[in-house]
Amino acid sequence: MTTIHLVADYFIRRASESGSVLTNLKLQKLCYYAQAWFLALQGERLFSDRFEAWVHGPVNRELYDRFRSYRWNPITEEVAAPYFPENIQQHLETIVVNFLACDAYELERMTHEEKPWIEARNGLPEDATCSTFINEETMKSFYKEMLSRVA
Repeated sequence: MTTIHLVADYFIRRASESGSVLTNLKLQKLCYYAQAWFLALQGERLFSDRFEAWVHGPVNRELYDRFRSYRWNPITEEVAAPYFPENIQQHLETIVVNFLACDAYELERMTHEEKPWIEARNGLPEDATCSTFINEETMKSFYKEMLSRVA
């Protein structure tokens, strides 16, 4: 198991290398999808950190606070290249290939249409504050089901 901060550092470096714009909002969604798809594919957590069902989609509060000062601007922090075992490296690269080209608002819209975020918000209006944790079993089953539909 790794940490959300190392995963975030990976995405920051990859975005920088590819010239992609990476905001706190987009970084949150990339980390969320990294966790969600790892749960679905491997049956276990990629990192122990959890996500809350905020207005703009899944958010990890600690990661949000780390990059809060950037607000809606691109993250320009210089980070060291994290080391991951091959299976995690491949997984993160798959997330990059599938989601890095999306903009932050596209990723936000995607999460708003998916069961884990919807369920955690429990009927709240989309603009209502919420700090409920997104259920990881729901994440695991939802994304696993998505896989079975395309397989």
